[in-house]
Amino acid sequence: MMARKGTPLISKLAPGHRGCAGCGAALAAKLVLEGAGDDIIVCSPTGCLEVFTTPFPDNAWQVPWIHSLFENAAAVASGIERALRAMGNDHTKVMVIAGDGSTFDIGFGAISGMWERGHDVTYVCYDNEAYMNTGIQRSGSTPLCAATTTSPAGRVSLGKPQNKKNMPEIAVAHGCPYVATTSIGYPKDVITKVRKAVHTEGPTYVQVHSPCCTGWYYDPSLTAEIARLAVETGLYPLVEFENGVLTNVRKIHKRKPVEEYLKAQGRFKHLFKKEEGKEALRRIQQIADDNVKRYALE
Repeated sequence: MMARKGTPLISKLAPGHRGCAGCGAALAAKLVLEGAGDDIIVCSPTGCLEVFTTPFPDNAWQVPWIHSLFENAAAVASGIERALRAMGNDHTKVMVIAGDGSTFDIGFGAISGMWERGHDVTYVCYDNEAYMNTGIQRSGSTPLCAATTTSPAGRVSLGKPQNKKNMPEIAVAHGCPYVATTSIGYPKDVITKVRKAVHTEGPTYVQVHSPCCTGWYYDPSLTAEIARLAVETGLYPLVEFENGVLTNVRKIHKRKPVEEYLKAQGRFKHLFKKEEGKEALRRIQQIADDNVKRYALE
């Protein structure tokens, strides 16, 4: 991986951690830290990233890092930010790096409070669309019809029956001055948007799509390809909101059908074996079509 042409990326997440081969979350963390700069304090709740980077007594983080509970990373980060400012430190930035389970579900109340109070904290969600470290249970981020251990596909179910929660627009509704989605399939996009978020005063939110080979059931060598397919089908739009206004989108020049993305993953394989799966595929294609129209992706 290269930060600039000819310049090797010196990661602030040390190699040798215990993440799976092909782990999208590990790649996301490396890119996020590259964009965050040197003067940063990171807070992470319980989750895959915390588990595989800090098996006692080891620690892969090359920046100040604090572990919180599943539910209170935003509250802890808020306290760090206020303590720094009270001590006259106006330059050190505070960041949360958390998974979608902590972000979309368990920690949502603390996040809403942090945004409402206007803390100068950048919140980054590595979005792998389920509770991966505790057994691949569904989260509010799990997409429609994905099979997880708590939304299993079987005789009476086609997987999760609800759509994915729209956290970026929830952040916009809170008045966050900068909100963006990005993907590990586009490394420069991740670095650029995180850098922009960190240098924006006030609460900011960046959501990084981070495929999980273990929970999505695909070959680890395909992580980046799977990530790009999500964007190229319209299922994961890459957008930026500034002060509540949609200011930038990654255009899709030759859109691919959602089947191309779904067929590559075991969590959707049931949709291609059942007759009723055809209607589910139509609904998922409609989600992509609606994204394209909503964000003017073409």
